Amino acid sequence: MGDAQSITQYSLTEDALTQMARRHIDPDLVKQVLAAPEQTELDREGREIYQSRFEKDEPPRTYLLRVFVDVDRTPPEVVTVYLTSKVKKYWRVDP
Repeated sequence: MGDAQSITQYSLTEDALTQMARRHIDPDLVKQVLAAPEQTELDREGREIYQSRFEKDEPPRTYLLRVFVDVDRTPPEVVTVYLTSKVKKYWRVDP
């Protein structure tokens, strides 16, 4: 797991924009995760996953927003985004 590094300048790929629209993910939520992620992890060389937990729905449920970012370019490029209720599957607990 990498150290969480704030990303404030970035671009969104067409796929990321499509997935955000299809999945009803607010761009401000993506911006918030990139600026202050709770966790980051390396997906592969040059690509990191930024993620944070959020509550939504009634009754409130915890979800995880995962943002896949190609960090090997300037500005970093968001390649896809998704929200999952399977927090335990992706959340890393420090040893």
